[in-house]
Amino acid sequence: MLTALLLIWPVAAALLLHFVRGNAARALAFGASLVELALAVFVAIQFQTGSQPQFEINQPWLQSAGINFHIGIDGLSLLMVLLTAFLVPLILLASFRHDYENPSVFYALVLFMQTGLIGVFVAMDAFVFYFFWEVALIPIYFLAGVWGGERRVQVTLKFFIYTVVGSLLMLAGFVYLYYMTGANGGARSSDLAAFYNLTLSTQEQSWVFLLIFAAFAIKMPLFPLHSWQPDTYSEAPAPATMLLSGIMLKMGIYGTLRWLMPIVPKGMSVHIPWIMVLAVIGIIYGALIAIRQRDMKRLIAFSSLSHVGLMIAGMFSLTAVGLQGTVIQMLAHGVNVVGMFFIADIIERRTGTRQIPELGGLTRATPLLSVTFLVILLGTVALPLTNGFVGEFLLLMGVYQFNPWLGAVAGLTIIFGAVYLLRMFQRVMLGPDSSFSSVIRDLTGSELAVLVPLILMVFWIGLFPGTFMHISEPAIQKLLVLINR
Repeated sequence: MLTALLLIWPVAAALLLHFVRGNAARALAFGASLVELALAVFVAIQFQTGSQPQFEINQPWLQSAGINFHIGIDGLSLLMVLLTAFLVPLILLASFRHDYENPSVFYALVLFMQTGLIGVFVAMDAFVFYFFWEVALIPIYFLAGVWGGERRVQVTLKFFIYTVVGSLLMLAGFVYLYYMTGANGGARSSDLAAFYNLTLSTQEQSWVFLLIFAAFAIKMPLFPLHSWQPDTYSEAPAPATMLLSGIMLKMGIYGTLRWLMPIVPKGMSVHIPWIMVLAVIGIIYGALIAIRQRDMKRLIAFSSLSHVGLMIAGMFSLTAVGLQGTVIQMLAHGVNVVGMFFIADIIERRTGTRQIPELGGLTRATPLLSVTFLVILLGTVALPLTNGFVGEFLLLMGVYQFNPWLGAVAGLTIIFGAVYLLRMFQRVMLGPDSSFSSVIRDLTGSELAVLVPLILMVFWIGLFPGTFMHISEPAIQKLLVLINR
């Protein structure tokens, strides 16, 4: 029942927003997101560490076809549910500084998207997973296409084409697996456990892997399927960008861990070499392009591409440390990237620009902004004792165990990250005075209310990573057993 409440509550609040306007819509959306966070924390408190799903609901959906509405939570999905429930209230609070047209519709879409995201993380049936995958994608089309920047129409269309093609390929893969569950005369099923028990040839697994991985590779994204990302991140309104970067891209990584690696391990092994090469290329490419960026949001977007490349490489190293590093880095990246985009939005809102050469000397009048910016930036750079360090260290260990040369190249992300991020901070906050240096305002109370929880998570994950690794470790060990069977 708790899992169902996590899905029902945001939908109910989104529907209620139809009847309220203005500040009341903001209050209702934010209050509903806080209740959702409380529910997620209660689930975490009640959760018993182990590899088996808990708080399950398994009811007939299309009974004649063997499709059930099956949802549940294990350690892997719990961390993603907590990340979503933690970030959405902060994203909503960050959006209150903007006067969006039709705010009740805007906030309702955010809550609908939250339902889709959590549904993806708790789904235990392939078609339930696909349903919530689409539920999570639909709101972002409208958030970016209606409230985005000047190029929103063409950018959103590009994003739409990418994601729809990927989703259809994933659906084709799921349909094939569904039919194969009844290949020996048994009843067909789309349940996750039924997919795990399938016996397919290496060639069959290889093709299924390519079909399903297409959707996940686009969503992460994996180089060279990334071209939608910087444009969408730049043109989408700040809350939509935070949702995309902080939570939505985790759908692809989570889907690979849950719905791909354990189902078609032999087919996956055929493709690991080129995926690892593309992931490492993405690490270097994203970092080098980030160094050349003049727009703060585009720099952060390419930085995200580089960091995601490392997560993909660590994940496909198929080592315990690599998989655990992927999970921890998903949490760290979600916290850091939301903070970075929020700070970029703060600066743009106060100055009217996010062009790095036009800024400078902002720290003179903004000590609070400077400190919070630097802390989150250092977490992104993976400074020891911050959240980014734990995940990147484990990921690099995993890649090195897979191939020392690839590990050495992937390790350049730490050096490049320090270059483009510290240089951005120096030019924006510490550089020569600009026309904004003496007039820019420091952080307000509501902005601190967003940034302080993010900073607390930067240090919590960095200083006490065992809190989160203890939750996910049994699920990771189960994945490794399934992959190596």
